[in-house]
Amino acid sequence: MNTILSTIIAVCMALVVIVIRMKAAKKPSSVKKIVLPPIFMSTGALMFLFPEFRVSPLQIVEALSVGAIFSIFLIKTSKFEIRDNDIYLKRSKAFVFILLGLLAIRVILKLVLSTSIDIGELTGMFWLLAFGMIVPWRVAMYLKYKKLESGTIPPTIKTTV
Repeated sequence: MNTILSTIIAVCMALVVIVIRMKAAKKPSSVKKIVLPPIFMSTGALMFLFPEFRVSPLQIVEALSVGAIFSIFLIKTSKFEIRDNDIYLKRSKAFVFILLGLLAIRVILKLVLSTSIDIGELTGMFWLLAFGMIVPWRVAMYLKYKKLESGTIPPTIKTTV
């Protein structure tokens, strides 16, 4: 029952993230908007204060590695453009499908692994997976943003109003 409930909550949260990301593309980006999500998410590490959420070193490496692999898809589909002298995250048609695909993979992994790994450990592993995915993605976004802001790479689209 806990696995089903946590899966439903994860799916709902993912759908909220997709909606937020789609709305965010309509407003100019900033360093703050890029850097703050992983900082806010980092508070979730407090769960590891409780023994039931602690994971072994091997599980940490596994979860972070899978997160880093997943982040590649997000990095590849996150591009910036200059519009009206502001920097915007360029909408990618593939982005929503990638997020939904990653969500589906995570749900399947969770359902399969929940039969052999304690729910607390699994929660810790999936938090690490998500953190291992968002940090490299946001670092890459930050670097792309700063390069575009400084003018060291050409923008994909320039328009003036």
